[in-house]
Amino acid sequence: MPSITKPVAVHPSLRRNEVGLTVRDYEGSMSTLCAGCGHDSITAALIRAIWELAIPPHMIAKISGIGCSSKTPTYFVSGGHGFNAAHGRMPPIATGANAANRELTYIGISGDGDSLSIGLGHLCHAIRRNVRILYVIENNGVYGLTKGQFSASADVGSKSKRKEPNHMAPIDPVALGLSLGATFIARSFSGDKDQLVPILKAGMKHSGFALVDVLSPCVTFNDHEGSTKSYLHVRQQARAATETDFVEPTSEILASIGTNGAVHVTMHDGSIVAFKGVPPDYDPRDRERVYAYLHEHQAKGEIVTGLLYIDETAADLHDLSQTPDEALIKLPFEKLCPGSAKLEELQEDFR
Repeated sequence: MPSITKPVAVHPSLRRNEVGLTVRDYEGSMSTLCAGCGHDSITAALIRAIWELAIPPHMIAKISGIGCSSKTPTYFVSGGHGFNAAHGRMPPIATGANAANRELTYIGISGDGDSLSIGLGHLCHAIRRNVRILYVIENNGVYGLTKGQFSASADVGSKSKRKEPNHMAPIDPVALGLSLGATFIARSFSGDKDQLVPILKAGMKHSGFALVDVLSPCVTFNDHEGSTKSYLHVRQQARAATETDFVEPTSEILASIGTNGAVHVTMHDGSIVAFKGVPPDYDPRDRERVYAYLHEHQAKGEIVTGLLYIDETAADLHDLSQTPDEALIKLPFEKLCPGSAKLEELQEDFR
């Protein structure tokens, strides 16, 4: 089903930011995701973060791959640039766009399947190149568009819609980012906007690759064995003339993650996830200690959230490539292509 254009009506009491826009000006089309999907909560946090930063919509580039998560760019900043890449191929598209025009704010929206399976290699190279982009992984552990197969982030022992347990160890994007030298790593929960909005703002202002892993519950794959209203039971007994599906509207899961102890959040399928915010004395600039801290709490079954690691001294893609401060798309052709004589001179160095 295509997205629906939102009505343009704006209440006169809405505040305007430094560029004269209201938060409604940063919205996009109506979401067609399942009601209560955590991805829509992330969209709301992105809209709030961009509005608070007062970034002009035409200076934003939204890029995604394939999956439920990759529909998100349709739902915010309708006046921005957008590109929906092939499955897992968002990072190289973002790298090329960033190389050509460094003046835009790049926001990459991906999922755990899009980034940690088919796109894993591309993600790794975008990290090592330190491409300046806010890279959001909307992480729910399943392939939502193809009926709930395990993704590469699914935990050992978690069960699929058909009650089959997952036996393979997950790929943790935070641990992956730490091992590859990512310069900004954060983790949050889609239902904690108070924590997520500042993280997204910091990621957009970071001079490098800002990896934000957001746990985002999937409302569709939470039916249970024995129910005569479950999708599995209906599919086994029904003989449909057409392929149809229905997801009952569900409330989004909201929770505030503090720093004192773990907060236990009940998901749509009845499972409980323990979230823990980093303590006040946590040092996000010591990579080795960050890794040890995360490993310690992972062993307790806790998911640590917040700004986990940052390095503001590392060179980004443009520093490493020694490109000019001005966007390449603004340079005259004569400077971009200095001619055959200069090319011949360059070739002499290799002879």
